[in-house]
Amino acid sequence: MKRVAIITASDSGFRGEREDLSGPVIKEIAEAHGYEIVHMCLLPDDEDKLSKEMRHIADENMADLILTTGGTGFSERDCMPEATIAVTERIVPGITEAIRAFSMKLTKRAMLSRAAAGIRKKTLIVNLPGSPKAVRESLEFIIDELGHGLEILTGETSNCARK
Repeated sequence: MKRVAIITASDSGFRGEREDLSGPVIKEIAEAHGYEIVHMCLLPDDEDKLSKEMRHIADENMADLILTTGGTGFSERDCMPEATIAVTERIVPGITEAIRAFSMKLTKRAMLSRAAAGIRKKTLIVNLPGSPKAVRESLEFIIDELGHGLEILTGETSNCARK
């Protein structure tokens, strides 16, 4: 069973002024696809705190996959892509390109996403949007392929070739 950590970035959520609705959507979808949720946290939109959390999870081998929500837009405080890029050793642009391409069919505003994805050690990190609706659409679109990528990353399978 693949292990998932969920990080929500929200200043207002961290201050207790707003309920995190997107993290629970990630949890619901991941569990429905056989993933084990090993960690969930809500942090402010602070690049250092977000990077530190991702580094800790990956370096301690706590999770195979980190799914983040929030902080990928144009707001001055949005910094999830920067925090992600700061900790990744290898970028995986195809994941967020696929999400944006799919989401563009639903809303032209998808072009405004700055989401990133990458690998640190044996952990894949993927930024998802901040709204529960967009999280659901995006994660349901990529979740099956993420499973295959994680099998390769963790050494359960050795290649992507289809038979």
